[in-house]
Amino acid sequence: MDLSGQNSESKRIILGYPVYSQYIHNGLMINPAYAGSREALSASLSYRMQWIGIENAPQLFSFSLHTPMKNDRVAIGLNVKYMNYGITNSSSFYAMYAYHIRLGMGKLSFGLQVGADISNTDYNGLQGIDMTDPVLPANGKLSYVFPNAGAGIYYFSRRVFAGVAVPSFLFYKSTGSGKTQAFHSFSEYDLLFSAGGLITFSPGFRFKPSVLMDLSLRDDRIINQLDLNGNFIIADMLWIGGSWRTSEQVAVAHLQVEIGQQLMLGFSYDYPVGRMNSYSKGSSEVVLRYEFGSKVSASNPRYF
Repeated sequence: MDLSGQNSESKRIILGYPVYSQYIHNGLMINPAYAGSREALSASLSYRMQWIGIENAPQLFSFSLHTPMKNDRVAIGLNVKYMNYGITNSSSFYAMYAYHIRLGMGKLSFGLQVGADISNTDYNGLQGIDMTDPVLPANGKLSYVFPNAGAGIYYFSRRVFAGVAVPSFLFYKSTGSGKTQAFHSFSEYDLLFSAGGLITFSPGFRFKPSVLMDLSLRDDRIINQLDLNGNFIIADMLWIGGSWRTSEQVAVAHLQVEIGQQLMLGFSYDYPVGRMNSYSKGSSEVVLRYEFGSKVSASNPRYF
């Protein structure tokens, strides 16, 4: 995905984050309607090192929390991200609200998120730069705060799930002198589609295939990301699988261990098969999830 930048033609300011691999185990990363779907107070902490071997490559820290309320139709959540790369650091803070209704054998959830993206760049950290250049900010620092909102729909049952989300309704463009202007355009939307299912071969051996597509409605509907995923689940304790990220030619290995009924530890490693193979040793990501008062049991495990 794009990092912080600016489109030279439209002056549109683009704030981005490295691609996640652990969204497979935490759908709140990509869809606010996922809030409350695990039917427990679920907390996740993750760390991602992007493009190992490249100096000043992005590092991403994220924390999420979501839970159903006493009225189990209502759920709330929180997503916090922080990334640093080079002379720039970016962060985001979003609160989520979801409303669930029963539909067939599962539930249909409608989610909304509101918050802000923040970016800070310190050009004083660069060498060989003329800080008196009028193009640069007077104090050498450039900061942006972008309030925003997004929404999503998510259906889940014991066997299948599917969702679509619009992570941002508002967009920003530069008007010069460090000033920005918010605007809205349906043609600028990014749509995140996700879907998957569960195939049971035996009580101790299952397979979970899934797909994620990030579709940009601008630029002739470019697919920013397309992941084809598959995980084998052994004894409801060990998940082993992988992904193929077609848009970047990256192979991803997944490992997840359920430590008891409430604690999960996951690890993924992205290996670049395409042109990035000459520059990077890949990317790695680790995630820890704990569910307070979880109702999950051996007779009622959750896979989505």
